[in-house]
Amino acid sequence: MKKTSTRLADGRELIYYDLRDDVVRDAVDRRPLEPTVTSSQVRRDVLLGDAVAVASHRQGRTYHPPADQCPLCPTRGERLSEIPDSSYDVAVFENRFPSLAGDSGRCEVVCFTSDHDASFADLSEEHARLVLDAWTDRTSELSHLSSVEQVFCFENRGAEIGVTLGHPHGQIYAYPFTTPRTALMLRQVAAHKEATGGENLFDAVLRSELDDERVVLEGEHWIAFVPYAAHWPYEVHLYPKRRVADLLGLDEAARTEFPQVYLELLRRFDRIFGEGEPPTPYIAAWHQAPFGQLEEFEGVTRDDFALHLELFTIRRTSGKLKFLAGSESGMNVFINDVPPERAAERLREVASS
Repeated sequence: MKKTSTRLADGRELIYYDLRDDVVRDAVDRRPLEPTVTSSQVRRDVLLGDAVAVASHRQGRTYHPPADQCPLCPTRGERLSEIPDSSYDVAVFENRFPSLAGDSGRCEVVCFTSDHDASFADLSEEHARLVLDAWTDRTSELSHLSSVEQVFCFENRGAEIGVTLGHPHGQIYAYPFTTPRTALMLRQVAAHKEATGGENLFDAVLRSELDDERVVLEGEHWIAFVPYAAHWPYEVHLYPKRRVADLLGLDEAARTEFPQVYLELLRRFDRIFGEGEPPTPYIAAWHQAPFGQLEEFEGVTRDDFALHLELFTIRRTSGKLKFLAGSESGMNVFINDVPPERAAERLREVASS
């Protein structure tokens, strides 16, 4: 992997990740951009103990542009975009309309490929490995920022999810706090550790899932399963079998096998609902240990956390979506229409031939 860092016309950082070492990235952003002005702030909800990012400047962000005006495609001739070069493998840049900025963290866009009509599932194993390396590198770099406590790499795919740009891409949020969902996990880890005299909760979960009917696929270093209490109609958790706190902890064997397992998982997601159906909308979310202090989670360290990816779709059956209505949105109690065992069975049925 070759990494090249440069700046866009308004001062934002742009980083190219290339498969070949001989690629030269010296294209200049020719757009007449003014410096980016953001109004992002983080407000604490004293009743719930969580945080809300207020970012009014995002109202003006690019919204469903035609393909020939996509800002994530390479620059070609006078068609100028966020990527000044005429081609790229993987590109990462600071979001022009960030939810988090300055002392409130940082937001980045990860362009998986220059092919506007592709998806992550279309990538080669070599290219998917490059994306993994980019995620890992950004996690490392962002973790050193004084305002960052947790790094979250994720992909939203599909208009049903709320995606406003059709180009295959993901995002990275660098939060100035430990996110509520991670805090819930850490509290459960702490309680289980105390109740069992030191056993790790993630290890216990994996041990039980290895022999369960909800396993979807398994490699030498990774396992994918539908969790016992899945919140979403089709939800898969992907874990490395050796517990590590974050992407930086993966060894070479796990990094090599990841593209094989993950690409197969994504391709199965696209086959869940049968031939002729539109691509399955999904969210793919990496969960990593926070880089800040964990004193509030008594007896828990970063090493007690387990890196994993959660992949789920809001489509519950052909042509129907799972909406977060009263119980889910009002009380955070999910009601799942698809039994997890049946979801796992279906994902095994649609394995690649």
